[in-house]
Amino acid sequence: MSHRDYVIGIDCSTTATKAVVWDARGNAVAEGRATFDLSSPRPDWGEQNAEDWWESTKTALRRAAQVVDTRRIGAIGITHQRETFVCLNEDDHPVRPAILWLDSRAKEEVARYGSERVHRITGKPPNPTPGFYKMLWLREHEPAAMERVAKIADVHAFLVHRLTGHWRTSWATADPLGLVDMETFDWSDELLDVVGLSRENMCELHAPGEVIGELREDVALEVGLPAGVPVVSGAGDGQAAGLGANITEPGRAYLNLGTGIVSGTYSERYSYGNEYRVLSGPVPKTYTLETLLPAGTYTVSWFCDRFAHVDASSFGLALSTEQILETAAAQLGPGSDGLFAVPYLNNALMPYWDFDARGIMVGWTGVHGKAHVYRAILEGIAFEQRLMTDGAETGLEKPVEHLIALGGGSRSALWCQIIADVMKRPISVAREAESTCLGSGMLAAAACGMHPGIKEAAEAMSGTKAHFEPDDRRSVHYDELYEVYRDLYPSLRPVFPKITKAMQKIKANPEL
Repeated sequence: MSHRDYVIGIDCSTTATKAVVWDARGNAVAEGRATFDLSSPRPDWGEQNAEDWWESTKTALRRAAQVVDTRRIGAIGITHQRETFVCLNEDDHPVRPAILWLDSRAKEEVARYGSERVHRITGKPPNPTPGFYKMLWLREHEPAAMERVAKIADVHAFLVHRLTGHWRTSWATADPLGLVDMETFDWSDELLDVVGLSRENMCELHAPGEVIGELREDVALEVGLPAGVPVVSGAGDGQAAGLGANITEPGRAYLNLGTGIVSGTYSERYSYGNEYRVLSGPVPKTYTLETLLPAGTYTVSWFCDRFAHVDASSFGLALSTEQILETAAAQLGPGSDGLFAVPYLNNALMPYWDFDARGIMVGWTGVHGKAHVYRAILEGIAFEQRLMTDGAETGLEKPVEHLIALGGGSRSALWCQIIADVMKRPISVAREAESTCLGSGMLAAAACGMHPGIKEAAEAMSGTKAHFEPDDRRSVHYDELYEVYRDLYPSLRPVFPKITKAMQKIKANPEL
């Protein structure tokens, strides 16, 4: 038999599933990918056909397996879009479309049930993202569907069942549902009772990194892998990204510069607060303290697409609008000539949790152009991350001293340098673009004995490339600008509910 020195990481995200074959050093050997649809039948809704998760996973596995010696596959790990869940009947079929993490229909349920006690048990400040509030919405608005529910599964559990036949999942993938007691890593009977569920409706919980089943023969035949390959308990995509960036000790944090800006750090102590949300860490019995800015590179793309598109092809240049604006913005000094951008295009989460909040741009003069706005947006997101990281540190045993950047925004040298200068912390860029999928591969590698443990797998399979040190001369000026930025939202906060109220009246009158 061949030496088993490969693992497969599966990442079932919001619109696609990737399956990557990793070697023991964290190099991608083969990859398969398949996309699927997302529907928004009403404003604030986000739904999916759970069967699409499974079909895309099989396609991705089959494509990845086609180009490697599958006898070398030691285990399969899984990561996935968090908070998303599907309700299933006694025949294991969905009773309705799955509800996604980005669905915000349950605002009234947050107001009614989002107590300080729920926060303390789950580590998650009341907000529409956890599945807990959406299950309460279903109980109120779709009682017939809830009566048919035999099992509720997160994406990881759904895939594990199809791969192995067992209803088992990881506490690090299930806890974003908002039903897990974060001090015991077990289902909270109290919260299950609030929703009208019991433990029989939920999956077995296991520690991340445990072998929780083996690949079924019929599935193995379909995807081209050997039957019996161990399937390993995973972690949600944010925690997996942190593991992929080797965030396995206090003082380090990952910074995912994606559509939303997600940063998480490692802690061995449970705490909770409005400045962060707490998730189970990928290393068993540890925690990931996480901050989230919903409108990250979304804000950059919004500005480029709506206001600043540049057709470089007319000049014979193969450059994107972002590349042209970055070159121009790099010529400007700190502060964008006094222009500030507060990036609350998709409301404000930690530490304010204000769902009426809107984006702010202040400081306009006639000197400002597209490059100033572009730089102000990059600086505004950096200021916001400093605000959130400083808040999260109140729950940490050690301050964040080093950030590992990943995601599409980490390709911008200008932005990474601005973040280093604003946050006064060094920034390194993760070597692997697919750090989330790599994290699931690390859990598999530790479980099958490729490495002695999870931390050893993270150390051996991760790496960094570019590095940015804060510049003291610029940081002094950014300190002063940050004090201005920090006052902007609190000063305007009373205005936003008035805007919401006025717009609701206008929308209620279709004749206008």
